[in-house]
Amino acid sequence: MSEESKTTWANPEPPVHHAIALWAASCAERALPIFEKQRPGDDRPRAAIEAVRAWERGELPMTACRTAAFAAHAAARDATTAGAPAAVAAARAAGQACAVAHMFDHSPHAAAYAAKAVGLDGGGTVDQEAERVWQWESLAPELRPIGFPKGL
Repeated sequence: MSEESKTTWANPEPPVHHAIALWAASCAERALPIFEKQRPGDDRPRAAIEAVRAWERGELPMTACRTAAFAAHAAARDATTAGAPAAVAAARAAGQACAVAHMFDHSPHAAAYAAKAVGLDGGGTVDQEAERVWQWESLAPELRPIGFPKGL
């Protein structure tokens, strides 16, 4: 990435920040069924994804997203205790996606955790590599340096 690109994304304009937040939410949402299958009744990751979408619409402050992100990460810790690694990764994806409201550079982590959840799940029809390709293709080319700072 050129120095100019790094400067451009040091503090993106609100439309860019919102677009990358929606992409991160979409990535995490694709992994959400993995969490919900293994941890039924725990809605913290779902609430985190809903929170970042509400933030993007201007309905929630960033601070509410931080709280929801922390709750999703707590759900991941609970899933760790239960020995459910795919659920852990899915919950972390939701937490990272929600944290994009605070810092846009959480977005690559949301995508990586979502793909990891898919790979760990094993029962899915899409493998981790295919999930990463979907993520790449679903992100606007001009935003790929944010979502994939090291490339695909």
